[in-house]
Amino acid sequence: MKRILALLLAAVMVFALAACGEKGKEVDKGGVDEDFKVGFIFLHDENSTYDKNFIDAAKAVQAELGLTDEQVMFKINIPETAACYEAALELVDAGCDVIFGDSFGFESHLLKAAQEHPEVQFCHATGTNAKTAGVANYHNAFASIYEGRYLAGIAAGMKLNEMIKEGKFTAEEAKMGYVGAFPYAEVISGFSSFYLGAKSVCPTVTMEVKYTNSWFDIAKEKEAAQALIQSGCKLISQHADSEGAPKACEENGIPNVAYNINTASIGPNTALISSKISWEPYMKLMIESVMNGKEIPVDYTGTLATGSVQLTELNTKVAAAGTQEALDAAIEKLKNGEIHVFDTSAFTVGGKALDENTLADVVPDANYEADTKVVSDGYYHESEYRSAPYFFMQIDGITGVIPE
Repeated sequence: MKRILALLLAAVMVFALAACGEKGKEVDKGGVDEDFKVGFIFLHDENSTYDKNFIDAAKAVQAELGLTDEQVMFKINIPETAACYEAALELVDAGCDVIFGDSFGFESHLLKAAQEHPEVQFCHATGTNAKTAGVANYHNAFASIYEGRYLAGIAAGMKLNEMIKEGKFTAEEAKMGYVGAFPYAEVISGFSSFYLGAKSVCPTVTMEVKYTNSWFDIAKEKEAAQALIQSGCKLISQHADSEGAPKACEENGIPNVAYNINTASIGPNTALISSKISWEPYMKLMIESVMNGKEIPVDYTGTLATGSVQLTELNTKVAAAGTQEALDAAIEKLKNGEIHVFDTSAFTVGGKALDENTLADVVPDANYEADTKVVSDGYYHESEYRSAPYFFMQIDGITGVIPE
C-alpha cells in the first residue's frame, strides 16, 4: 500500500513539475496576461518627430510582446498641464497596470497620480525627481543621447571639412547653426556634445544657437534656421521637433543634421544624419518588469550598449567620404571608454578647463542650485548621477547659449 501511495505521490510531483515547465515555456514564447494593460501619454501626435519616435517605439514593443490593441492605450496631444493628470487618471480607471509619459512638463502631474495610485506603476521620460521623491511606483528614464549627438557632430565636422577642401568657404568660416527649443540642460547638453563631435574633426568650427521657446513650432523652427543661414552658418542641426529646420536647409542647399527621425525624404539633397533615442529597450523592460512582478529601475539611463542611443541611416549622397568608417570607429571607442564626450581637455568654459570641483544641479530644487561634483578621471560625467542631462554651461566656441 505504501508503495502504491509513493508511486501516486511521485506521479503527482512529476505532473506538477511538468505543468510548471509548460507554464514557463509559455511565458518564454511571449504569453501575456490578457488582463494586463499599458497606457501612454504623448505631448503631441505623429506630426512631431519627438512624439513620433515614442509612438513608433510603443507600437514596435506592442507587436514584439503580442499585446492587443485593447491592452495598449494612447493619449495623444496632451498638454503639460492638469490635462496630463486627468489623462493619467483615465488610464488608471481603464485598468492600466503601468503608465508612461513622454514630456518633461508631465512630471508633476504624473507624480501626483502615482502618489494617489500606488497600485499602478508610472514611468516618465526626461524627468528628474524619481530618485529623491521617495514614491516607490514612480520612475524616470532617459538615455546618454549626448553620445549620439557627439557622433552626429563627427558626421557634421567631416562634411564641413569636405566643403572647406572644395573651396566653398575657409576653415575660419566653418560655422554651424543650432535650432534649440528651450535653454534647458537637456538642450544645452545635446548641442554642446554635437559641437564637440564636430570640433574633434574640424578644430576651427564655431556654432551659434537660436531658441524657439517651443518644442514644436514649424514656422518658428524654420525661421530660426533661416536666420542662422543668413548669419553665415554652413550647416544646421536642431533639438526641436518639426520639419521646419530641415525644410529651410533643403530650400537653401545647407547640410542638415536632425533629431529622432531620418529626414532624407524631407531633404534628399541636404539631410546628413540624425541621432535618436530608441525607446524600445526601455518600454520593453518597463512592461516585462510589471508583467513578471519585478521592480522597474528608479532612474534608468539607456546607452549605446543597450541599443537606446542610435543614429539613423547615413545619407551617403550628402555625407563626406569616409564618414561611416569614422562613425563606426568612434562608436567602439565610446563603448569601451576610450573616448569621453565631455573630456575636459577638449573644451574650455570662459577660457578655463573644468576641474574636479565643478558642480552641477543634479538634485532637483526650487532654486536650481549646483549640488554635485561631476568631474573626475578627466571628464564631465553626464547622465551618470541622474539619467536626465544636467550639463548646463556655455562652452567656448558656441554663442547664444544663454539668451539675451
